[in-house]
Amino acid sequence: MPVEAQTEKDTTRLEAFSDGVFAIAITLLVLEIKVPHVGDLAEPTSRALLNSLAREWPSYFSLVTSFLTVLIMWMHHHRVMRLVRRADTRLLFANGVLLLFVSVVPFPTALIAEYLGTPAAPAACTVYAGVFVGIGTAFLLFLAAAFRPQVLVPDAPPATITSLRRSYRAGPPLYLLATIAAPFSPWLAMGICTALWILWAATTTEC
Repeated sequence: MPVEAQTEKDTTRLEAFSDGVFAIAITLLVLEIKVPHVGDLAEPTSRALLNSLAREWPSYFSLVTSFLTVLIMWMHHHRVMRLVRRADTRLLFANGVLLLFVSVVPFPTALIAEYLGTPAAPAACTVYAGVFVGIGTAFLLFLAAAFRPQVLVPDAPPATITSLRRSYRAGPPLYLLATIAAPFSPWLAMGICTALWILWAATTTEC
């Protein structure tokens, strides 16, 4: 088999595998939205159901934050892989570490959904932000492995590379700040996490 064909095949398999992991992780996030129970009423009323739905707000909030973060990372992952002409061992390992953290995201999301409105919110937010320290660091490692001359396509646009590197460089320190702040102010921690996906969404329009 020609080298070019093998290279294309390797890159295609990497993208397909990664897309599958991102898709499964996003799908699992939605499973945290549960049908609420309205107590022991023999005939539940619309008002009781609406009240129960309103009490599930932590689930909606955690879903939106995690879903959009993972979605935007997938969009950037797709854009990066379009610039890669071959997948070597370093890129495969860096991509694998990123997918490991992506696959873990449903767990801290479930913690936020369950405990954000309770006295256990500081611990839940600490775990949540801590996992995203890992995912932010993993994405930086992925970018470093992908943006090497020996694996990039010859005409890779420098502006895209610079924009992604600059925006994702803010991830690990800000997620670490959120982790430190969570025991004292859970809402500050979640606000930082939300601000980061908004930042990366803006980067998506720039690239």
